[in-house]
Amino acid sequence: MAPPPRGALRGWGPALCWGLALCCLCGAGPLWSGNHEWKKLILTQHWPPTVCKEGNSCQDSLDYWTIHGLWPDKGEECNRSWHFNLDEIKDLLRDMKIYWPDVLHPHSNRSQFWKHEWDKHGTCAAEVDALNSEKKYFGKSLDLYKQVDLNSVLLKFGIKPSINYYNISDFKDALTRFYGVVPKIQCLLPEKGEEVQTIGQIELCFTKEDLHLRNCTEPGGQQSHKWDVWQAKGAAAQGMVVCDDGPIFYPPPTRTPH
Repeated sequence: MAPPPRGALRGWGPALCWGLALCCLCGAGPLWSGNHEWKKLILTQHWPPTVCKEGNSCQDSLDYWTIHGLWPDKGEECNRSWHFNLDEIKDLLRDMKIYWPDVLHPHSNRSQFWKHEWDKHGTCAAEVDALNSEKKYFGKSLDLYKQVDLNSVLLKFGIKPSINYYNISDFKDALTRFYGVVPKIQCLLPEKGEEVQTIGQIELCFTKEDLHLRNCTEPGGQQSHKWDVWQAKGAAAQGMVVCDDGPIFYPPPTRTPH
């Protein structure tokens, strides 16, 4: 084949380089945007009766801890071009509906909650091979939820919903003793007319490399973070902060599940 005429490519250098760069990137996997370095994963479970304190059509009859999300400790929306596809997790839907329900909006399109979690956190967690697809991300989240079995662990230590108050140390001591790591426990602050904080979320953390349990805070690290308080439609989670020392309310469901 004859070479192109002299000067035929003049002026196309930058464009060709850019095109070649895009081709290389496209063949290399997902495009990551910005700096999204993260060190640990946070499995966050929330207590439906507490989440529902500010909800109207809320699913507050659930009497077990459910998944809020699996979150890298930094970064969000790492790949906005990687769109959520419900068909990718159709084999997981039975468990998703039970263990990862949209507590705040049980009668709406529940997949919107899962889409939010994938868009904001899943596309960042996908940096790890074990989580690098929708099915892996949601499937592994369910596996970790069942592995830690928070509901059974609390019952094992005699901690169950009650009209009587616990002390936050009851939760901390039980969880640290069983899991061998320090969790993070979040509460809703007392509202007007209330006496004590209400437990709402429990976070258990995992290493990035091999997904083993680890402490949720670094030595000397801060005890609180502002990570994922779901902003959609006035989520009650917006008011959750790391629990103070002292008494704590673990509210029973307001209605008996069917």
